[in-house]
Amino acid sequence: MNHRNNGMPARDLGTEGWQKPWSAGNGGSCVEALKLNDGRVALRQSTDPDGPALIYAANEFSSFIKGVKEGDADFLLS
Repeated sequence: MNHRNNGMPARDLGTEGWQKPWSAGNGGSCVEALKLNDGRVALRQSTDPDGPALIYAANEFSSFIKGVKEGDADFLLS
């Protein structure tokens, strides 16, 4: 996946709509996701909400999720 607008401050995307789909048992430090109106997906670190947001095209993020479901990232767990 190629991230877009790597240096875009997450605060420029507003405060509403951010979700924490991956927040179980990590002490509150997690990735937050926001689906933008044009279908892109923004990710930010929950402990730095004013920090940079990584923004991915809808097809890039869809490929990532499908790959994770198919086990392509399982090597990261060992």
